[in-house]
Amino acid sequence: MSAVAWIAVGSLIAWVWLLLGQGFFWITDQRLPVRAEPARWPSVAVVVPARDEAPVLPVSLPSLLAQDYPGEVFVVLVDDCSTDGTGTLARELADRCGGLELRVVHPGEPEPGWTGKLWAVRHGIAVARRRNPEFLLLTDADIAHEPDSLRELVAAAGPAGPDGYALVSQMARLRVESCWERLVVPAFVYFFGQLFPFRRVNRQGARTAAAAGGCVLLRDEAAVRAGVPESIRQAVIDDVSLARVVKRTGGRIWLGLAERVDSVRPYPGLGELWRMVSRSAYAQLGHSPLLLAGTVPGLALVYLAPPATLVTGSVLDDPAAAWAGGLAWAVMTGTYLPMLTYYRQSLWLAPLLPFTASLYLLMTVDSAVQHYRGRGAAWKGRTYARPEAAPEP
Repeated sequence: MSAVAWIAVGSLIAWVWLLLGQGFFWITDQRLPVRAEPARWPSVAVVVPARDEAPVLPVSLPSLLAQDYPGEVFVVLVDDCSTDGTGTLARELADRCGGLELRVVHPGEPEPGWTGKLWAVRHGIAVARRRNPEFLLLTDADIAHEPDSLRELVAAAGPAGPDGYALVSQMARLRVESCWERLVVPAFVYFFGQLFPFRRVNRQGARTAAAAGGCVLLRDEAAVRAGVPESIRQAVIDDVSLARVVKRTGGRIWLGLAERVDSVRPYPGLGELWRMVSRSAYAQLGHSPLLLAGTVPGLALVYLAPPATLVTGSVLDDPAAAWAGGLAWAVMTGTYLPMLTYYRQSLWLAPLLPFTASLYLLMTVDSAVQHYRGRGAAWKGRTYARPEAAPEP
């Protein structure tokens, strides 16, 4: 066979393995477990880190304050040195909308060794613990919840002990309205699931651990046992780091796709999406040049080779290359269809996954370049030159 045919066959083998051997990551069936309501509803503190979130708060915060929860619950919004009046707006929304008790607090600038979000979470948890909550709901300021969201999360967590979950997390449905959002956002969740197959995350005894930072319900006793958030204070990918330390210290975790929890943050252009991905892409690789050197050709073989070898094989009259490349592309396309269905997008976007993957490849390379320029992970005006991706044992 020709070199092109061997590349096509290699890509096809990779896709057969991904289809059958990577935890069936492409099946979007992991939804919030349904359990009987508890006899006594535990107390919950909702902690919302917020930095310059005035544009999204009018949509997200009222949804939290309107939670229909039978037990004790209150909201702590941590205004992380905002310059757009986030804290003032939060108080005005609480006065106008009513609902749950809201407290707005200000942690000041992060101490050395802390990322900004985790510094805000630390302060919010410390304030919340003055009232001894049994659960902490860690949710981002751009996340809107349906009125029964908290109720369903707590019921899904189940009882304390081995039969319940220490951490329950839902991947909020991200906004998909602009053309770039339709092209990039479903792929973002698809790639996340490929790295951290939800079924493996949810399997007791499996090593895979992950969470979605926009919506995490955490038992406070599990947080204390895991030393959270101090144990992950430098993590840029804080949700995965949180899940790892909770699972490592004996807590059961669950991660799935949300039906009634949505992100309201807009990403109208490619630039905003690019920054969202590139700020943590190299951290996901542990800032390892060797992993980067392996990731780039690996992504090219898996995602770019199928259409390239199909076209090349067709032009050069190489049937083996054309058939193997076409089959690999067909398998890839098929695995992407469930995610597009979940996001209610046109299935005709599925064959464009190689193009979207090429954007992610460039975002990953750009993330590494920014890291070695000393800019590291940048978010909300803060830059972390050499943060930890996640603590390892």
